[in-house]
Amino acid sequence: MRILLFLGTNIAIMVVLSLTFRLFGLEGILAENGVDLNLQALLVFSAVIGFGGSFISLLISKWMAKRSMGVQLISEPANDAEAWLFSTVKSQAERANIGMPEVGIFDHPSPNAFATGWNKNNALVAVSTGLLQSMQKGEIEAVLAHEVSHVANGDMVTLTLIQGVVNTFVVFLSRVIGHVVDRVVFKVERGHGPAFYIVSIIAQIVLGILATAITMWFSRYREFRADEGGAKLAGRQNMIAALERLKGDSSGAKLPDEMAAFAINAGKVQKIFSSHPPLEDRIAALKAL
Repeated sequence: MRILLFLGTNIAIMVVLSLTFRLFGLEGILAENGVDLNLQALLVFSAVIGFGGSFISLLISKWMAKRSMGVQLISEPANDAEAWLFSTVKSQAERANIGMPEVGIFDHPSPNAFATGWNKNNALVAVSTGLLQSMQKGEIEAVLAHEVSHVANGDMVTLTLIQGVVNTFVVFLSRVIGHVVDRVVFKVERGHGPAFYIVSIIAQIVLGILATAITMWFSRYREFRADEGGAKLAGRQNMIAALERLKGDSSGAKLPDEMAAFAINAGKVQKIFSSHPPLEDRIAALKAL
């Protein structure tokens, strides 16, 4: 339903943009300057490119996570620690009204965890060896609850769809800019001279940076929601204690970029391009609940 709703919304956006182009005579203005660009066809092309990569990444996200992080799945718990980990995720998944995720452990020195998967009933929740070694049970339970909340909130799907939207506009606008510069400034008859490709690439880089800032803003917002969900499932004090523990981590190790967005801790990076808010802000938000 979430996917259908977002697809319907984005189709509506494309229709509205197409009508806007006609109402404001944008195509006529471009034509007067010798730019014979089919904006509707370009918009459809941009949507296919923008959403295609995002959806493929989502569909293979769990498979990629297992391979890239070396996740060892717990199918049959080998010891008491694994049995407790498995039963805790199972209990939280039932309370969050989602299907039982796969549960795994990956070898990493940083205390961390992540969730991924294309469907909230077919997800993966994995924790690092560093987290199991450095946290108390109540804190680990809170971290697991945070990741289960990500799954229950559909954050993986939502973030992918938002990424698809911004990718679409980056592809669309960069090509419009390149085509206009090539035809209007350099007077290339078909609008696909060297300037088109050079300007399009530069515009795509600049617009891509702005698009990343927008996507990361939403990512930071969903971290607060996952913290709140974790507090409901595992207790507010346990959630605060887990974040305090992460705040005190001095290992400096962080997950690869492709997994950091769905982890509980992304490390120290520039705020505007960070997928996570500062731990101090997250702790303050929990205390204010």
